[in-house]
Amino acid sequence: MTTVGSLAASISDTHPRGKVRLVFLNTSDILLGKVLHKQYSPVARWPGQAKKSIQRNDILFSEIRPANGRWAFIDFDADDYVVSTKLMVIRSRPDKTIPRFLYHFLTSAKTTSWLQHLAESRSGTFPQITFDQIAELEIELPSLRVQAAITSFLDAIDDKIEVNHGINETLETIVQATFKDWFVQFGPTRAKMEGRSPYLAADTWALFPNRLDDDDKPEGWEASTIGREVDAVGGSTPSTTQADYWGDEYCWATPKDLSTLTAPVLLGTARRISKAGLSQIGSGLLPAGTVLLSSRAPIGYLAITMVPTAVNQGFIAMTCRRRLSNVFVWLWTHASMEAILQHANGSTFQEISKSNFRPIPVTVPSQPVLAAFDALAGPIFERIVANERESRTLIRTRDLLLPKLMAGEIRMRDAEKITEAAL
Repeated sequence: MTTVGSLAASISDTHPRGKVRLVFLNTSDILLGKVLHKQYSPVARWPGQAKKSIQRNDILFSEIRPANGRWAFIDFDADDYVVSTKLMVIRSRPDKTIPRFLYHFLTSAKTTSWLQHLAESRSGTFPQITFDQIAELEIELPSLRVQAAITSFLDAIDDKIEVNHGINETLETIVQATFKDWFVQFGPTRAKMEGRSPYLAADTWALFPNRLDDDDKPEGWEASTIGREVDAVGGSTPSTTQADYWGDEYCWATPKDLSTLTAPVLLGTARRISKAGLSQIGSGLLPAGTVLLSSRAPIGYLAITMVPTAVNQGFIAMTCRRRLSNVFVWLWTHASMEAILQHANGSTFQEISKSNFRPIPVTVPSQPVLAAFDALAGPIFERIVANERESRTLIRTRDLLLPKLMAGEIRMRDAEKITEAAL
């Protein structure tokens, strides 16, 4: 058993000052191992304020809320990158540990949960950790050869998760583009008016009106409001000092649960409440299939619940029991975000209230068009859900096997069989 501090150091050296264009990374630019941005832009007030530089094989880790997934492994040449002072740059000693092996340990569920506990035990507005706390973490350290084998196994799991994420991003792009064309731009109707050739299947093409009405929407489609088409409700937080309100019975969502989602699918929540806690929430337990929109700090996180879920006060929760399906409502909300933000207000932070949200206009297509869209989009969303479930299973399996592999409690071939069986 050894400590992280003997295997790695926290890097605080800065990029040489000069008139250069660099990529600046903040905590919001990294998530679950990946750098989200790789675009060059001038660093604010550069070169008046130096930032920490990074290099290939560095580990970036947020000092604030360590369990929120804001970490990354630098697997590319990063000479032109600098990072925020809120990001730790952890550099392993290659003679003692493989960088990716250390990365897997630091970002495992067990480690990040413990770091979150340490952060929350400190006073202050934001749960925060220091490298000194990370340096004190004890780690089972096998030989470099065994580290390489474990790393290869875990990287293969991460690669499969990344493939699933990539497929889901493509599927989301396809279904969002279809929604925009059919229901925002009214593409098929406009194409008919302009005499253009059909670009949908003949039976689907025939469902669209041939002209726009005086309100510039397809003839026969209805002008409505989202409040007439869904039940839009909020939630609340049971007293955190009342121990019997909190338990294992029901999922209870906060916007934080949506902040690290890689797909618009909520399969579970970080915290759960008891029956007594549920009784304190006026909206009660919302059914699976509810569309969640974070309504404050920030506005715009979106997901469809896959399990019955209660929510806190940071949401507008939409149950879809009328004409519009939950997939349609999810896509409408995504496409209408600019209008939603225009209806927000607040002095401390922007918030969209239910009373301001419900009157937002929505055009309701004819029932045959709605049915055709649901027949197209529904299976796509089901595929997204299936991929996300598989990724979550892989994550749980990886987090279960990592400490056992590090301690030599199971062999690699057994770990591979366990992973195959889990899927």
